[in-house]
Amino acid sequence: MKFLALVCILWLEQLWPLRAGHVLHLSYRRYSDYLEQQFNGLQARHGVIAWCVAVLPLVVLILLVEFLLLQVHSLFALLWAVAVLYVVMGFRRFSDDYNVIATALKAGDIQGARDCLGRWRGIPADELSAAEVARVAIELGLVQSHRYVLAPVFWFVLLGPVGPLVYRLADVLATVWGGRPEPEAVQFGRFAAQAFAYIDWLPARATALCFAIAGNFEDAVFCWRSQSSEWGQGTQGIILASGAGALGLRLGGALREDGMLNYRPELGQGADVEVEDQRAAVGLVWRSLVLWLALLLIVSLARAAG
Repeated sequence: MKFLALVCILWLEQLWPLRAGHVLHLSYRRYSDYLEQQFNGLQARHGVIAWCVAVLPLVVLILLVEFLLLQVHSLFALLWAVAVLYVVMGFRRFSDDYNVIATALKAGDIQGARDCLGRWRGIPADELSAAEVARVAIELGLVQSHRYVLAPVFWFVLLGPVGPLVYRLADVLATVWGGRPEPEAVQFGRFAAQAFAYIDWLPARATALCFAIAGNFEDAVFCWRSQSSEWGQGTQGIILASGAGALGLRLGGALREDGMLNYRPELGQGADVEVEDQRAAVGLVWRSLVLWLALLLIVSLARAAG
């Protein structure tokens, strides 16, 4: 059933993608803002309570509906799983921006690519060269393919629909509550950031391993082990280091932003990124996803036969 659900969601998401900014996503963001207003008493335990209120009722709802549908027919449970996956994952959340950048660079429209990249990551990219735009786009593409596709698939395989739901909710809350520097928000958002770090620990390593298997295995593992800790942004370093090694490219490195040089650790080894390398990064992500589907299909057939 899980294999069929993933095939269905990948097909459905290509036809009718649920893009970022949809009413469901905006409603949950507003709900999280409301909970912060109600619970933020400038203490860490208030953040724990708010996180539980934001996540646990939806977890109970998902599990209850799944249980009731299974009592009726497994087909209804399959449709429910597809519906949940449709809301919490999807290539099109980031691939549209990625493709626009790749198309603009290929056509020589560097400023158009810069504008799209700036909107995508929220940081102006007017001072970046074409190769730097391609490099940053690949970095964002690898991280977001993990966040919106590979990690939800990992938790779906392990736990069913409730797994990717908890992952997405934890991701949203870590971004909204845990990523703010204001003094009144630090204590409140600490638990949200820590919770997502724990939830993302295992799928990040699964994604890095998939990148290694789908690309240059030795270089991916070497970069993962020797460079990931230098990045210093949670699990991003693991994903980017493994992805860079698998692609045989150099990611990270210094960027000129707002008239200043932003120094970032270098990841990977091999050639510097060129505009044409964006296609290779897309291929790595698809091969990793196909690897997951193939493993799941083998397990499903083995269960059916045994």
